[in-house]
Amino acid sequence: MLDWLFKSKKGMNLNLSHIGIDIHSHLIPGIDDGVQTIEEAVSMARKMQNLGYSQIITTPHVMWDCYRNTPEIILSGLEKVRRACVEEGLSIQIDAAAEYFLDEHFGELLNRPQELLTMPGNRILVELPYSTPLLNTSETLFAILERGYQPVLAHPERYTYFYSDPSIYQKLVHQGCELQINILSVTGFYGDGIRRMAEWLLKNSLITFLGTDAHKIEHLQMIRGTRVGTWLNKYPFQNEKLIKVQGE
Repeated sequence: MLDWLFKSKKGMNLNLSHIGIDIHSHLIPGIDDGVQTIEEAVSMARKMQNLGYSQIITTPHVMWDCYRNTPEIILSGLEKVRRACVEEGLSIQIDAAAEYFLDEHFGELLNRPQELLTMPGNRILVELPYSTPLLNTSETLFAILERGYQPVLAHPERYTYFYSDPSIYQKLVHQGCELQINILSVTGFYGDGIRRMAEWLLKNSLITFLGTDAHKIEHLQMIRGTRVGTWLNKYPFQNEKLIKVQGE
């Protein structure tokens, strides 16, 4: 069932206009492990426009041990990227939220809503450690919901410690968490294990949003030049509804 998700077309001319909006990227120069110059940011925005995106919500890391980004830092960088893109004649709309690591600092931010950068629909993009599970993941997600926010878990297919019990993903969704898959995961860019889990999540209809998680131009070039499959056109990703929410 759903074999159409993974039929490949070598060299297919990729058009992501039906996705409309990318909700996960790192396009603000010099504040995390994403682009480091304004020229890189403009090149990335141009590439995403050429791929068919009409809007970007870029999401710098907020990870207090590494990237102590605040709304002021992020929004100041956003304005510089916006101005540079306009000067280069780009029409793509660029906004910003953040990708929050579920650390102790994030718990403190939940009590200071003015310091949180959210996506449309009061959504908060969050991430977990790659190597070691957090003991309080469910409790933190519940706290997010309890305060009136919608948690969106970034790249769940990359948390390999969940693989021994994939029902955890179903529990997270039933708890109220939305899941965002990375487009490169299905291409095998992160490895075959992550690719297989990405396919499992799609086959079980657990994914809500698609994201590039682009940190550099090469990530976007790999999207266009890799066997990505017709699942991009068939799976009911809900990215576009965020455009509608923001436009209301």
